[in-house]
Amino acid sequence: MYRYFIFFVLAVTTFAASCGQTGKSPESKSRMKQPAVEVPLFNADSAYTYTAEQVAFGPRVPNTPAHVGCGNYLVSQLKRFGAAVFEQNVELTAYDGTLLKARNIIGSFQPENNNRIMLFAHWDSRPFSDRDPDPANYHTPIDGANDGAGACATLLEIARQIGQQQPAVGIDILFFDAEDWGVPDFDEKNQHISSWCLGSDFWARNPHKQNYTARYGILLDMVSAPNARFMKEGYSLQSAPDIVRKVWEAAQILGYGSYFVAANGSTIEDDHVHVIRHRRIPCIDIIQYDPETESGFGAYWHTQDDDMDHVSKKTLQATGQTVMYVIYHEKN
Repeated sequence: MYRYFIFFVLAVTTFAASCGQTGKSPESKSRMKQPAVEVPLFNADSAYTYTAEQVAFGPRVPNTPAHVGCGNYLVSQLKRFGAAVFEQNVELTAYDGTLLKARNIIGSFQPENNNRIMLFAHWDSRPFSDRDPDPANYHTPIDGANDGAGACATLLEIARQIGQQQPAVGIDILFFDAEDWGVPDFDEKNQHISSWCLGSDFWARNPHKQNYTARYGILLDMVSAPNARFMKEGYSLQSAPDIVRKVWEAAQILGYGSYFVAANGSTIEDDHVHVIRHRRIPCIDIIQYDPETESGFGAYWHTQDDDMDHVSKKTLQATGQTVMYVIYHEKN
């Protein structure tokens, strides 16, 4: 297989090409001199393996051995790929008063480069199956293969590629914890409490690096299910419409338009909201949206069915290659 996708920027008009004309405007000459951009080929097999390895620990719920083990795995992988790794170990309070031993994990490439892009996902899995068709499963944690592990695996594969070939800008890969400990549907009395995205909220108020900023951020959430569709999320359009356009155009160029649908989706309270609100960094959320379900997500969302059967290499490829196209086309 080819190691790289090579993208050439040409500025020859159809008329000039068909008539054999050699005269070109200064603008055309300038564009023709732009060098090709080498974008590494995202390896979906690797991403699938990284997903399975996370799921193999068991549900990654804070305060459990599986959570500790998977956190150590993510740290070791980032270090193996050459990232400078920072950790935030903090106790966060869940909606019901439970103290969660949370762990935000940050891997930085070219930490000395002030021109940065942040890529992020949540790595914990939900402690409840509150959308499961069987009420007996409501208090059973989920595997979170698609809801968490697939997005982290995509970022791990991107980190592996960055370790082999650096883009022009610095990249921070952030795995946020305690995203999925929100009030379960069956707890009617606490529905008014805002209890999601605790790890990203903490980081946004207390970043790993003082006065941290980035050009923009891209959040990945539920990006690995078969035939997933990603629509343009509401907060993303408000915060970073240019980045939404850039990502969706990249997907079209690469042939992934069936995944990145040219339509507006819903407005979702997700990790990117805290980064936008507290760090003033423009962010977008690439997140699966299914208008045919009540939740707007897959029918397996927050159920016992969120397992490896709902992870697709084709979807991982579409998401990962699109994000890589974008970051490797950034200039310092």
